[in-house]
Amino acid sequence: MPDAKDVKSAGVVAFRPGKQVLLVHRPKYDDWSFPKGKLDRGEHAVAAAIREVAEETGLHVRLGQPISDQRYPVGRGSKTVRYWTGRPVGDDDVSGYVANHEIDDVAWVPVEEASERLTYSRDRETLQEALGARKSSVALVVLRHGQARSRKAWRSDDRGRPLLQLGHLQAQRLVPVLAAYDLRRIISSSSARCLQSVAPYADIVGREIEATDPLSEEDATRKKVDRIVEAAVDDAVERKRGLLLCSHRTVLPLIFDALGLVDPELEKGELLVAHLRKGRVVATERHQVR
Repeated sequence: MPDAKDVKSAGVVAFRPGKQVLLVHRPKYDDWSFPKGKLDRGEHAVAAAIREVAEETGLHVRLGQPISDQRYPVGRGSKTVRYWTGRPVGDDDVSGYVANHEIDDVAWVPVEEASERLTYSRDRETLQEALGARKSSVALVVLRHGQARSRKAWRSDDRGRPLLQLGHLQAQRLVPVLAAYDLRRIISSSSARCLQSVAPYADIVGREIEATDPLSEEDATRKKVDRIVEAAVDDAVERKRGLLLCSHRTVLPLIFDALGLVDPELEKGELLVAHLRKGRVVATERHQVR
């Protein structure tokens, strides 16, 4: 007997105003569920969640708070589905959706009706959890720069020390992960390795990088970092736009302290997502991009 496999999937419980939730119908199984699907080879779960919603409903969503995974048996193995809450970005109309052999109906359903329409008890449990986390929040992402040239091998000013090829690959792979949270403002240390880590995302979304010396290893102080983080959080909450902060291992503890969070000691190319509501962190999650 071959070893049992665990199929990795990702999905979104998406809400829109009016307390409505997005559901899809699969003709093959004649069931109603949330948009979800298997990860492609090498794909990050965060990116897969956004992609599956787009493929199955035609909508672009941004991720909100993460909720509990589902894990259940399939065939000779099991399936694990990672879930987030979400909200549509832009148009949320699904009336023009064209049915196909995989998904033949997409609907925004009042949550009271959704509990009855959902086919599986596990989805009804997920819906109840998602309802408690559905209120709109703003994502603040704190990123440690990618793999860079070693200090010993770099003879010039350390501010100019660049990413390795692996670091540039991490920066490219970060793009769909960062995009999932609809980050519209980018603040980075002025050091090259940080700027290069966020440049691919900035290029894709058409946003300028706000390079600042006080987030660099050479110029960071507690007072300066506190000032930057406080102003950035206030702006993110007031204007309801996601925020990306990129800095260094020695500076990140100051950033997390300013956010009232314990330093998670991020690895290179790793990020922490803090979900803000009314300026308060209501949930966090961390992701590594290799």
